[in-house]
This record gives sequence, C-alpha cells and structure tokens, in this order.
Amino acid sequence: MLELPRGLSPAELAGGFGLPTTVSVSGKIEEAFVRRLHDMPEETKRLLLVAAAEPVGDPELLWAAAEQLGISSEAAAPAHAGGLLDVGAARVRFRHPLVRTAIYRAARQGERQEVHRALAEVTDPDVDRDRRAWHRARAAAGPDEEIAAELERSADQAKSRGGLAAAAAFLERAVELTLDPALRADRALAAAQAHLQGGAFDAAFGLLVTAEAGVLDDLQAQLELLRGQITFASGHGHDAPPLLLDAAARLELLDVALARDTYLDAWGAAMLAGRLADSGHLRDVSAAARMAPRLAQSRPSDLLLDGLATLVTDGPTAAAPILRRAATAIRRGESSPQAELRWGWLATGAPFTLWDFEATRAIQARQLQLARDVGALAQLSLPLAAESIIVAWSGDFTGAASLIAEGEAINEATGARVAPFGAFVLGALQGRQAETSQLIEATITEAVAWGQGVAIQLAQWAAAILYNGLGRYEEALVAAQQATEDVPHLFTSGWALPEQVEAAVRCGNRELASAALERLAEATTAGGSDWGLGIEARSRALLSDGEAADALYREGIERLGRAGVRPELARAHLLYGEWLRRERSRMAARHQLRAAHELLESIGMEAFAERAARELLATGEHARKRTVETREDLTAQEIQIAQMARDGMSNPEIGTRLFISPRTVKYHLQKVFSKLDITSRSQLERVLPRPTPEALTA
Repeated sequence: MLELPRGLSPAELAGGFGLPTTVSVSGKIEEAFVRRLHDMPEETKRLLLVAAAEPVGDPELLWAAAEQLGISSEAAAPAHAGGLLDVGAARVRFRHPLVRTAIYRAARQGERQEVHRALAEVTDPDVDRDRRAWHRARAAAGPDEEIAAELERSADQAKSRGGLAAAAAFLERAVELTLDPALRADRALAAAQAHLQGGAFDAAFGLLVTAEAGVLDDLQAQLELLRGQITFASGHGHDAPPLLLDAAARLELLDVALARDTYLDAWGAAMLAGRLADSGHLRDVSAAARMAPRLAQSRPSDLLLDGLATLVTDGPTAAAPILRRAATAIRRGESSPQAELRWGWLATGAPFTLWDFEATRAIQARQLQLARDVGALAQLSLPLAAESIIVAWSGDFTGAASLIAEGEAINEATGARVAPFGAFVLGALQGRQAETSQLIEATITEAVAWGQGVAIQLAQWAAAILYNGLGRYEEALVAAQQATEDVPHLFTSGWALPEQVEAAVRCGNRELASAALERLAEATTAGGSDWGLGIEARSRALLSDGEAADALYREGIERLGRAGVRPELARAHLLYGEWLRRERSRMAARHQLRAAHELLESIGMEAFAERAARELLATGEHARKRTVETREDLTAQEIQIAQMARDGMSNPEIGTRLFISPRTVKYHLQKVFSKLDITSRSQLERVLPRPTPEALTA
C-alpha cells in the first residue's frame, strides 16, 4: 500500500482535485469492496458517496451535505460496522485506501452530480472558494461558462501556491465546460502548460489534440511551442529542436519577447540532442537566434541566449562578456520566478562556460529551490542531474549520491527520460570500473534511442575520467577525443579537454595534447577564473619541463585550492608528485603524493588514490590505508534521508520531497541509526557532518 501512490499520475495526486475514477487498482480488491457496498442500506451508500466525493475529511462538511440530501446520522453506523468508514469528531477516514475508489466508481453519473452539488452548497465560498468551484464543476451536467471562468481563477490561485497539478485539474475541467471553440482552445493550451510543468506529459499531449480543434491563427505558434516543450521535457530529444525552432520563427511577428524565449528553449533542446538532432542543430539554432529581433531592454534570458548563441558561432572569447553579464543578472534574481522556471536549467551554462565554480553553485542552488517551491517536477530532473555533478566536483560524494537518488525518484514520478548524468560522473570519479562502465554503455544505448546526444558526450567524458584514474590512458584518450569533437566550444567539450591532455601526454602523443591545450586555453583565458586557469596551468605543466613545469604545477594547486574543486586539486597534487618522482626529487615527490593520496582517499576517489599509492611506493614509502567507515554501507536513499533529517526536516517533509510515506522515512531512519550505531537525529550531525568551507579548499 505504501508503494501504490508511485503508480499514480501527478493529476491523480493533485491535492484532492483528482478523481478516484482515474485510479488504476487491482480488480479483485475493488470488486471485494463493491460487494461489501451492495449489502449496505441505500442511505448508507449515499453517505459513503458523499465522503468519497469530498476528500477533505471534515465531519462538519460531510454532515452538512448529508442534511442537504436528507441523509440521517444513523446512516454512518452500518458503514462503520462493515469496516468501510469511520466518522470521528475531527476526521472522516476510509478504513482502506481503495474504499473511496470503489465507492465513487460504483455510483452512477447522476448520483455523483447530486452529491457534488450538495457539497458545493455547503462549502463556504469565502473560506474554500477553490473546492466549492471544483464541486460545482463536477455537478454541472453540460457546458457552463460561469463555472469554467471560476475554475480558471482557481487555477491561477493554485499556481501562485505552487499547486501545478491542482491548477491543471481545474483547467482541464474548465475545458470540458467551455462551449466557445476559441476559448476552449485557449484553456486547453493553459491546461497543457500546467500539466507539462507538473510532469504529466501524456495528459499535456492529450490536451494539445483538444486545442488543435479550435485553435485560431494567433494561437497556432503557441500550440507549436507547447508541442515542442512537451516533446523536449518527455525526453524525445531529436524531435524537439525543429519544433521549437519553427515555433520561434512564427512568433517573431507576434511577440518578440516570447520568440526570444522560444529560441532559448530551442537552444537547450538542440544542446540536449547534440549530434543526434534530425534537424535544428545547435549551430542552426544559434545562427537563427543571433538574427532574431531584439527587445529595447535585454532581460537575463536575452543575455543568456545571446551569450550561448555567440559561444557556438564565434567561440568563448566573444561570448564571455555577454555570459558574464547574464550570470550576474541571474544571480541577482532580475527575472520573475515564472520566467526562470522556464529557462532556469540552462542558467548554469553561463558560469560553466566561464569556469566559474562559485557562480555555478549559487545559480544552480537558486534554480533547484525555485522548482521545488512551486512543485514543478518537470523542471527538476535536469537541475538535479547538474547539481549532483557540481556537488561531486566539490568533493562531497555523499551529497552527490543523495541528489542522484532524488533525481531518480523525480524521473520515476514523472516518467521523464533523463540520463543518469550524475551517477556515471560520480562513478568515474570514484573509480568504480565495473558498474560505471556498464552504466556508461547502457546510457549510450538509451541515449541513441531517445535522441540525447549530450548524454553520449557526457558519458564519454566520464569514461575518460574513469580510464585516466585507472591508468588506462589509451582508452582514456579515445573517450576524451570523442567527447571533445561534438560542438568544440560547448562547455561539455571543454571539460573533456584536460582529460585529453593528460591521456595524450601519457600515450606519448604530445602533438595531440598540445592541440587540446590550445583549445582549453581559449576557454579558460576567456573565463579568467581560478577553476579554469588552475586546470589550464595543471594541463600546461604536463607539456612543460624544468622550472616552468614546477611553477605551473604550483600555480595549478594554488588556484584549484581557492576554487573549491577538491577532486581537481587532488589530481593536481598527484600529477605534480608523479612529475617530481620522474625528475628524481624523491622527498618533494613524497610530500605531493602523500597530500594527493590523503585527499583522494578522504573524498572517495579510489582509482586515483591507488595511482598515488603506487607512486608513493616507487619513492620508497607505503601509503597509509584509510579505515573503512560505516557510513559507506548506507544506500543512496538512506544517505539522502539521513542528510535531510540532519538538516532539520521532519519525516512528513522528507516523505513529500521523496514521494514516500512518513512511515517509510521512519523505517529508513531506523536502519540508518543501526548502521551508524547512533540512537537519535541529534547525533547525525556528528556522523554525517556537512563539508566546511575549510574542507572544500583543503
């Protein structure tokens, strides 16, 4: 029963505004309750139907509606005796979660309408206007513009409270009650938009069909835009870019601001599709966006579009000033939350391109919080994947695993096809060869089917990290080359360039390493950040000799230490130590290799740590092994729940975030306490401490 809600759509869990007729349940269970219902007196059946139609569970409301319908208080006794319903002083409860479904489905349409009409009459319009509108809508026998307009207002209120699924339910019923074809099409588009944001993609597609029947010319472009957005969000990567590019071109003559926003949608879709786009490739979208009409005053989204488009057409040097302005505007919150929800997952493209780790973390945290605040499940999957990579780059592998588990729960709830970006990057950094290689291979296969070229590129980058850690440099070089070939100036390609430099140098191909370094330097110089310049210095040192190499390694360590990217800092110590050993500076090599080994082991980078241990052994020193900590025995979900509990979230709050019951949260916490040998939440801070600023730069 705890797992049953995982089979429901967002609309069916829309704060009580989804109807039990839509729930898929076991036929045998439902039939058992229907048989029990048949034995009840008619008056009891009607009382049960009132309770089933109103999920608030308020006894006063139940009895007020019963009085309207002429149902006496004695009707509750048989329902209680039959194990179907408890009517207490403070709460009305069904004895079994499926009773409500069986009762509502067994009733005739006219009976349902009568009950909803009575509930509408007794619901206070000042206290609970939305629920009254909902009951009036379910009681309506045919089109009713007054009720449809009321539902539309209720939808706006629901959106303002973050109730996207409830808003979609209001709007969808409003469509059913609307007679005018143009107004019906307009409301269908609004309902589809709400379903899209709530993660109910099939429902959103269905409403597009309704909208098409009455859509006017001025709404055609918006319909095509929505079709492209739903296609993109549901994971059909290669189909979305041409749809969105065509919609953007149509909108240029109708609404310049909306057209530019749509070009940004198209850019994101084209980036996700990558090499697998059937048409509407990233260069095509970027060129079209740069030619598009402009607004008198640029918004953050306009700056982001201009910067990303310029990055593809003219390279990082030309794009950097625009992207820097975009990142600043986004961090300041100069856009409305509604606007940022639309394009926010692309917001980190600006600081990523600039190799600005601090800005990346700040902007990504903002986007995640916005999506969580309004319950926009469709806008959570990609930011969660990006955040898990960012957190892993900071050296917090436990936090990254927690975010990965949350992303998996979101994808399961919405059906979104988002590749496990964070999972294979984390696995590569950890050096877990078997499972990571298997995951990368599976991701590439699925990405081809889904048309998500960027997933292939990221998987190849992760493979390059994995093989460099394992010392399998020829395989690392092949993977890195593949990752850097697709859209050379894109930030994803840039991340793979340091891997290509290291692997090429180890394979003796200095020419290939030098070419990769030249491309890397163009991006890092334009960004001017410690992260980027530190990576460049570390990579340049691999191709240098003598004092120049020594100075570059030291510069790389200093800059990466300030940037807060602990795995990259640890690798800089490792490369410096390896170079010093080859230069026969044994004591200096030991110092660097010892620092590398300790940091790599504390982070959890097992393969790179083993590399450091081998190098230390070559200097005549044995690496000290870290003791295995019990917390590594926790599953990803247990880590996630433990961290949320440590941060002060209650069991119901954790359950809401992870789509599980408070009882399930309690069960997992008990297992956590047992594994960590603690007895209370207050002890979690000690055994699962947060990374401190000092630790991040250690």
